[in-house]
Amino acid sequence: MLEKATLKLGETTFDLPIVIGTENEKAIDISKLRDVSGYITLDSGYKNTGATKSAITYLDGELGILKYRGYPIEQLAEKSTFLEVAFLLIYGDLPKKEELDKFQADISRHTLIHEDMKKFFDGFPSKSHPMGQLSSLVVSLSSFYPESLSARQTDEEKNLTIIKLLAKMATVVSWIYKKSIGHPIIYPQNKYDYVTNFLNMTFGQRTEEIEIDPVVVSAMNTLLILHADHEQNCSTSTVRMVGSSDCNLYASIAAGISALWGPLHGGANQAVIEMLEKIKDDGGDTEKWIKKAKDKDDDFRLMGFGHRVYKNFDPRAKIIKKACDDVLNKLGISDPVLDIAKKLEEAALHDPYFVERKLYPNVDFYSGIIYRALGFPTDMFTVLFALGRLPGWIAQWKEMRENKEPIGRPRQIYIGEVNRDFSEIQNRK
Repeated sequence: MLEKATLKLGETTFDLPIVIGTENEKAIDISKLRDVSGYITLDSGYKNTGATKSAITYLDGELGILKYRGYPIEQLAEKSTFLEVAFLLIYGDLPKKEELDKFQADISRHTLIHEDMKKFFDGFPSKSHPMGQLSSLVVSLSSFYPESLSARQTDEEKNLTIIKLLAKMATVVSWIYKKSIGHPIIYPQNKYDYVTNFLNMTFGQRTEEIEIDPVVVSAMNTLLILHADHEQNCSTSTVRMVGSSDCNLYASIAAGISALWGPLHGGANQAVIEMLEKIKDDGGDTEKWIKKAKDKDDDFRLMGFGHRVYKNFDPRAKIIKKACDDVLNKLGISDPVLDIAKKLEEAALHDPYFVERKLYPNVDFYSGIIYRALGFPTDMFTVLFALGRLPGWIAQWKEMRENKEPIGRPRQIYIGEVNRDFSEIQNRK
């Protein structure tokens, strides 16, 4: 007998089906509730509402589990490349060698951006925020590829749009960084793999060829993998909501970028560095600030510790900690801000106050440290987050379209005025 839930409203009862996921997650299906009862459910912020059934990413915040398409994040971060993970998320399986070779070649073929895009780019003020530039440039790509606007794209046309966006996103991000430091752009060189090509466009010089340290390439590859998808968060839900209107991929992703821009979502790793800078400017006394964090009457909070979803530990943090240590050791950077970060990390991992409350360093703590060590300004951190999250956004958009999900249309409970009569302006009080 199928499990069901029963809702009683007055003397009337309603049977609601139970939906069980492959990892034994359970949900009460209320999709027909309004039709049969006239009631809706109220769940501000959708904190307990499943908006879709998805086969892409599974996470268990209590146990600290994250899987892409069934593969543990620990295995993917250790053994795969960012493009392998992108292929996995978008198409459902890890690629065979010939599939990966073709995927890489197709992306390499589309890394260049139309030269007219520079006119848009040059129009941005020199101090404009990188996320505003990124969102604008991504949505403007649709102007150069009008075939992407059709909701009736063939599978081949849809796939070409996906390839183009994956290829051009790295180029766009490198442009934004170069503009922030007043340097000329570096064109892609397709002799490199995806991550090395991005780093070369970002840190390369026109006057000389540079060598990208393999440790840096490995750390960036790991960071991008760890950020590639994270279930139905704010930006991902935005991509799906916008895409549900049959909106094109470029505009849907640009909407996700805008959602990620919010400091409550994608700005956490930037907030980590800003906190460390604040401690440094105060004299660098970490003990003082740790005491402030423990004081329930003090509004100071340690950024980059604990996680809203992961109640035990962030599985991504364990992975990126090693990459962080490797980068700092290899580059030999002397930076008081990073010294403060190491002291805070030590306290959080061993101080009973933090251990008992499971306030461990999360992925944002370590990613911010790595980005700073590599030389990225803090306002670029969220742009790099978006570069990593792109395959997940694409996968979610693609799944939603293939499942022919209905246009998103949340309900509300109206709490405004009722039955007001219009009065002429001279009679209003």
